[in-house]
Amino acid sequence: MQHLRELGRFRDVRWCPSPNFGPRPDPADISLLVVHNISLPPGQFGGGHIEAFFCNRLDASLHPYFETIAGMTVSAHALIRRDGELVQFVSFRDRAWHAGRSRFGEREECNDFSIGIELEGTDDIPYTRAQYQCLARAARLISAAWPEIDDSRMTGHCDIAPGRKTDPGPAFNWTYFRELMIG
Repeated sequence: MQHLRELGRFRDVRWCPSPNFGPRPDPADISLLVVHNISLPPGQFGGGHIEAFFCNRLDASLHPYFETIAGMTVSAHALIRRDGELVQFVSFRDRAWHAGRSRFGEREECNDFSIGIELEGTDDIPYTRAQYQCLARAARLISAAWPEIDDSRMTGHCDIAPGRKTDPGPAFNWTYFRELMIG
């Protein structure tokens, strides 16, 4: 936990640094975990498009959808691929650009105090067992490093940006995830 809290990075995880981050207003204020989903192109899995997108290297000519997101500068702290591989883009000590306009409880601008983890997936296609297992391991390590992040402070993007975002969607099994957290 000391390593995670001091360096902001998981050990033995592929590091794919994104330029899309900034300093947190209060580096000690990390108290929320936000679960997202992403697939590029939408509904398709595999390949390096997500990494390219988070690192501002997505070739818009490869797919018509990519033209609609060209120029966006977004990131997440980490991505969990369908096979359970964990890729980290932004140090947890920094503010990734994953939540956008958002609110949790009485606090706005969740990027300031949250960690964002993307699952390669869509709202309506079931996530893989490997993804749930990896997410539960990651969430346990994160909550051990930042104890303020307990079960009540692990939420979906849809919950902090209702009406604007729907992920991780109805396909995400919160009950199963929480069982893995305690198991």
